[in-house]
Parts: sequence; structure tokens; C-alpha cells
Amino acid sequence: MGALSDITVIDLTASFWASAGTALLADFGADVMQVEEVKGGKKEERLPGWDLLARRNKRRAMVADDAGLRATIEEADVFATDLSFPELEARGLDYDTLAAGKAALIYACASGFGPEGSDRDLPALDELAAARTGMMPVLPQPGEPPVYTGAGQMYSSVMLALGVMLALHHLEETGEGQRVDVSLFSGNMYGASLDIQAYLAIGGERLLHPISRLDAGNPMSGPSYPSSDGRWVTLTMPDTDRYWPRFAPVVGLDPADPRFDTHDKRCEANRLELIQYLDGAFCRQPAVHWKQQIVELGLSGDVIEAYDYPANDEEARRNRYVIDVEGSDSIGLPIYMSETPAAMPAEARAVAR
Repeated sequence: MGALSDITVIDLTASFWASAGTALLADFGADVMQVEEVKGGKKEERLPGWDLLARRNKRRAMVADDAGLRATIEEADVFATDLSFPELEARGLDYDTLAAGKAALIYACASGFGPEGSDRDLPALDELAAARTGMMPVLPQPGEPPVYTGAGQMYSSVMLALGVMLALHHLEETGEGQRVDVSLFSGNMYGASLDIQAYLAIGGERLLHPISRLDAGNPMSGPSYPSSDGRWVTLTMPDTDRYWPRFAPVVGLDPADPRFDTHDKRCEANRLELIQYLDGAFCRQPAVHWKQQIVELGLSGDVIEAYDYPANDEEARRNRYVIDVEGSDSIGLPIYMSETPAAMPAEARAVAR
């Protein structure tokens, strides 16, 4: 039995991130029915069939009209949707209408920019939300175009599932349903919250622009260095006094070198000289050499990997972060519960409604 095995969710979502949020609920036992509407005798496909992350562990429910959909929602604990606010209101699927028929309903609404303000009806696209967070211009090196990572929508997915869980707890305690609103804008802002909070606290131009790797305050913590085979090595040793005696010989330096024999010299007076030296040193050996040195000497750093690393990493599989689903590899679950673990993901199953 999953932790949410007594919960029924009606899922009327079309976007990947909102559907992935309800899939998290299904992973832990909720009976999630992904609505597929039939209009004019033709089924509307909202999600690509291959998208296991969004479809897994759900049932597919065919619904012919809005009256049947509303009746189905009244039987459920949770209704999750990412339809636009005007469409929801026009179809009588808005929160006020549905809550009038069932006060205990948890109504989870996924949007692009939130339910209030003039931007509430803008397209719910992650790229648009990410563009407004302030993070994209500071990710690349100076002079390079802004970088869109696509990661913000995954924060929004988790927030949708978390919001529903909090509302379910409140429902159990009080019998009272409520509306849960999550947006791509809020999720992207949460993903960038360390930097946004720093700007809110101290402001200043420095936080508004990308920082060159040559301007790093500590050559041994944060900067990445290219190896001879084109891969990059990142160092994470903020306490340079602790690591310097072991690190210096690895890159061909005497720990007593008067240019770098104190933390202040390494990170202030001769900071740029050390960065330039490390650039040259790391280029002399391939990434596997540096990985071996880091591990054997107990240093802090790693090789920056591509997607093939987690896809083939034995540790990722041992911890269920990559799993086998019906003969194919899939991303696993980021949460493990000893007594009520997530179900092994499965393709969505059709059910007549």
C-alpha cells in the first residue's frame, strides 16, 4: 500500500510539468485518473504517449462532456488542472463553481504566472517564466547569450505535489478543502531563490551581471578548469588552508611557494596568478587523471559530467534514481520511504468513465 492509496485525483493537465506533479502523487499510491476528453467523437491527446515521467502510474479516463467531468470531480479528493483561467471559467470548472458543489475539494491549479494580475492569462511556457526570474543572464560567461536550463519547471512540479499534500493534511484535520495555486514563475523563482534573496537583501549591480571565472574570489572553490581531453574539472575547497598541502603537489606546486603559501595570497593578492597557473596545470592531464587524484588524496572536487554519466552510473541505480520500467530505463524517484515506498512506475492504463 502506498502512502496515498486512499486518495483519488482527477488530472486535467496538458503540460509536462503539471502532469509530472500529479505523477508524483500516483507514484506514492494515489489513484490518479488522467482525463482524456472526447469531443466530436475524437479523443484529444494532451500528452505525448512516450512521456513516462508525466503519465506513469496513472489511469486514463475518457470523458465525453463537462457535465460528466464535473460529476467525476465530485467523487474525487483532488482536482488538478492547467487549463487557462478563461477556459476553466467558461466551462464551469473554476474553483468557485466546483467548491460550491463540494466544499471538501482540493483544487490544484497550475499556471504560468499565477492567478492574480494582468499576466494571469499569458501562455504557461517555462521559457517565458524563466526569462523573468533574472537567472538566465547571469549563468553564462560575460559576453555570451543568456542560458535557459529548463530546470525551473521541475521545481514547479514538486511544488504542485507538495501543495496538494499540505492541503490533504489540512483536509484530514478540519474537513475543509481549499485551492492550491502553483505557477511556473514561482517555481523558477524558487529555483533561483538564493540569488534573488541576496539581491532583495543587498541589491547592487554585481548580482545583475555574469561573473567571469577569472573573477572568482577563491581559485580552489567554484571555478572549473579544462583538462587535456576537453572535459572540465570543478574544485570545491573553500577552506584552502585545509587542502593546500595535499592539493599543491598534485598540480606541480610546492606548498611553501611564497606566492601562494597563505589563504590570503591564494584568494586575494595572487588570486589571478593562481587561476592562470591552474588553467595551465589542468590542461596537461585528462579528466580521469584528475578524478583519480581527487579521490585518492581526499580532495574536494569532481569532473563535470554529461547525461551519459547518471544514465550509466551504478550508484544511481543502486539508489533507485535510474530504474527499469518494462525493459526500458527511466528516471526513478527522488524520495525513498522505508515503509510506504513508491510503486514501480508503469504506463498509464485506460479506464472507462
